[in-house]
Amino acid sequence: LLATSCSKYLDINDNPNAATSATPEYILPQALTYTAALSSSFNNYGAQVGGYSANAGGYGGFGTSITYNFSSSDYGSLFTSSYDNLEDYQAIIDQTTTKPEYSYYTATAMIMRAYHFQSLVDTYNNVPYADALKGIANLTPTYSDAKVIYKDLADQLDAAIAKINAGSSVLGIKAIGSSNDVMFGGDLTKWKQFANTLKLRILVRGDGLVTFSNKTFDAAGFLTTDAMVNPGYTGDNGRQNPKWNTWGWSYTGSAGNKAWMPTKFARAFYDGVKLKDYGRGHAMYYQFPTTPTNQLGYEGNDVTSSPEGSFWYPSSSNRDGKTAGESTGTLKGPDAPMPIITAAESYFIQAEAALKGIITGNVSTLFDNGIAASYDYLYMLPDGTIDGDPAADIEAYKLDNETSPLVDISLATTTEQKLEAIITQKWIALNFVNSDQSWNDYRRTGYPKLVNSSAASATQTFASKVSESTRPDRLPTRILYPPSEGSYNSTNVPKGISPFSSLIFWAK
Repeated sequence: LLATSCSKYLDINDNPNAATSATPEYILPQALTYTAALSSSFNNYGAQVGGYSANAGGYGGFGTSITYNFSSSDYGSLFTSSYDNLEDYQAIIDQTTTKPEYSYYTATAMIMRAYHFQSLVDTYNNVPYADALKGIANLTPTYSDAKVIYKDLADQLDAAIAKINAGSSVLGIKAIGSSNDVMFGGDLTKWKQFANTLKLRILVRGDGLVTFSNKTFDAAGFLTTDAMVNPGYTGDNGRQNPKWNTWGWSYTGSAGNKAWMPTKFARAFYDGVKLKDYGRGHAMYYQFPTTPTNQLGYEGNDVTSSPEGSFWYPSSSNRDGKTAGESTGTLKGPDAPMPIITAAESYFIQAEAALKGIITGNVSTLFDNGIAASYDYLYMLPDGTIDGDPAADIEAYKLDNETSPLVDISLATTTEQKLEAIITQKWIALNFVNSDQSWNDYRRTGYPKLVNSSAASATQTFASKVSESTRPDRLPTRILYPPSEGSYNSTNVPKGISPFSSLIFWAK
């Protein structure tokens, strides 16, 4: 139920301790492609634990995914696959560090290395870092303190941007072409914006907890467009967009995973129970506004079984698995690019950072930009064109919710209310897009707000009905280290980790 394929194009690490020889030009595109597949796996984890999806009818055996009493086997591939991917980026760094003409490749690999290590820290807290990625030279790396890692990641991003900026003066510098860079097509300004945005996300989460070396940013600014990977996804075997392949249809036309459906808690932000958002609701949900839903953990006979295809694929589109695609929403089609950091997430990170004084900026403007970017992303077809009128639907959204500070942040009278608005809108924007980031934000801020009561309705909490968590919100705090660490790195892996009490350093 929880597995997602992370097979790699051109995988150089069948044996990660003895990588075969490959040049940076060939390693970078397959590494970015695997990053996209891995982001799909993190999205699944965040959606299932963080309130977006629940068990559908007609299936059993959900086990720890509904009790939260995780074992080391649950979501274990997030750890092992992340380090496999990191080996690729480290291979680029190792090959190019002493070759100035490859500075752009060094820099992009450093940026992606920081991206994956932040994901690991946000999922596991302390992880192998200083001693990691040394191959056969160190098969049992020690675990670094999460705060120390965060500080160094920010420093590494600064160093990567500096390499890009200095590259133009390097004799014989090798450009990154569109065939090598399947995320930005060789656009180094966007790489710097991506690095700035990633650093800002790190600073926001580590605010007041980590002593960062430098809190300034390169003049390139932050992402205003979606950072998405597309190595040439098609509907062919092994070449489909990984999210589509998991949740939509396989290349043969058979339905993907049908064991999960939207939560009542999530749909309530669209159908008028909490907020009315018919525009985005129709863009992403099957049969909206009557999209079948459930509360995680409820397995009664009246729980609807999944349709052919996915609940996250709109009903207005062709649902024949062999021809489906070209849709709005979060799946879009087999040829759609995979989002790594969306413009919407970037704007909401900036809004929170401006609220906290980490950067200068107008909080209300950044907040509104985040909502607009969310509409643009969900209304976008696989080829990048917009289907519908997001501007008109945003206006309707504001009118339908004109008294809500969650939509009109000017109605929020305190800093805490403004933070709630920012994180709640970010939660809506990342629904089944990059769900793990919203799960991180919930654990850090407590938003979107839940009702912590055994009598809370399914629209008031996304906690499982059969949760074994002892926390007031009845949710877990984290997942566990995988079995491989217990088997092969038992001396160093942290002991006594609990899914109900062990916190990520920035969590409440």
